[in-house]
Amino acid sequence: MKSDRYARYRLSGRAGQPAGLERDAVEDRLGGQWYRARIDKARLKELCRRSDRAGFANFGPWVALLAASGVLAGLSWGTWWAVPAFFLYGTLYTSSDAHWHECAHGTAFRTRWINEAFYHATSFMCLREAYLWRWSHARHHTHTIMAGLDPEIQVPRPARLWPVVIDLFYLYSGLVEARKIALHACGVITADARTFVPAGEIPKMVWTSRAYVAVTAGFAAWSVAVGSFLPMMFVVLPRFYAAWLHQICAMTQHAGLAESVRDHRLNTRTVYMNPVVQFLYANMNFHMEHHMFPMVPFHALPALHEEIKAQMPKAYPGLLGAYREIIPTLIRQVHDPEYFVRRELPQAQP
Repeated sequence: MKSDRYARYRLSGRAGQPAGLERDAVEDRLGGQWYRARIDKARLKELCRRSDRAGFANFGPWVALLAASGVLAGLSWGTWWAVPAFFLYGTLYTSSDAHWHECAHGTAFRTRWINEAFYHATSFMCLREAYLWRWSHARHHTHTIMAGLDPEIQVPRPARLWPVVIDLFYLYSGLVEARKIALHACGVITADARTFVPAGEIPKMVWTSRAYVAVTAGFAAWSVAVGSFLPMMFVVLPRFYAAWLHQICAMTQHAGLAESVRDHRLNTRTVYMNPVVQFLYANMNFHMEHHMFPMVPFHALPALHEEIKAQMPKAYPGLLGAYREIIPTLIRQVHDPEYFVRRELPQAQP
C-alpha cells in the first residue's frame, strides 16, 4: 500500500524484507484460538472424505459446458450472436476461479494428480500464478482478514470504491496479478511474495510465471498473425470481459466485516444462492463453513452447513440480501474506517 493510511496492511517491512517483528506483534495482540463450531468427530471425518466421483460431478459438466459454449462462440464470430455467445463462454471460463480455489485446498478430487492438473490449468485461466497463490491462500486461511498478515483482504479501510467497481472487469486485481507474473517471470521477486512463499518454492513460481507469459505471448502472436482478436477471446481476455459473476460472488465473502478477530462467524459470510450460481461458484457461498473447516470438500459444504447452522449467524437469503448490507457499509467505510458490520451470533449454543 502506498498511502500511510494503509500501512497497517503491509505484509513486508520498509526495506522489502519480511516484517517478522511486526507480524509477531500482531500475533501477540490477537492471541487466542479460532472459534470452531461443535460437530461429531465421526460425522466430520465423513464430510472430509474426498471423492473423484463427486469432483467430476461438478468439474465434468463445467468443462463440457465451457467447451460447448466455446464452439458456439467460435462459430458465431463475425455476427451479433457472438456477443451473447462469448458472454456465456467468458462467464463459464471465469468460474475457473472458484474451481481453482477448491483445487488449491487439494480437496476437489481424491486422486492427487487429477487435482493438481486442474489446479494448474485453472490457475492460468484465472491469472493466479499457481505457487504464489497456493501459499497466499494458505496464509489467508491462517490469518483470515487480519491486517498485516492476510495478503487477500479484498477491501482495506478506508474503503476505496473504484477498485471494487472496475474489478467487475478485473481491471484492478487483474492488472496487479499480471504485474506480479511479469516481475516474477523476470526473476524479480516481489516483497510480499517473500513473506509467505517458502524459498524452495520460489524457483517454481518463477518458471511457472514464465510459462504463463509464454502462453499469453503465443496467443497474442497468433491474434496478430491472423489479424483478429479471436484467439485471445478464448484465453486470458475472458478473465476480464466476463469477470462479473465471480467478482459479485467473491465480494460477499468478507467485505465490510470485522478485521483481526479469531471468529469466522464475524469476518465471513454464508449466502444462499440459486442452483446455477452455486454450481458455477462450486458451493463457495457456504463460506463460513469453508473457513471453519477448510478440509471439507466443496461438495460436502451444504451438508456441513446443515450440521452446524444453529451455532452460526443466519445465512443471507441471497446476493441481493448480502449487497443490501455490503454497499452501504463500503460507502460508509470511505469516510469512517472504524465502521464494520457486527454479525449477530446465536444466543444459545446447542
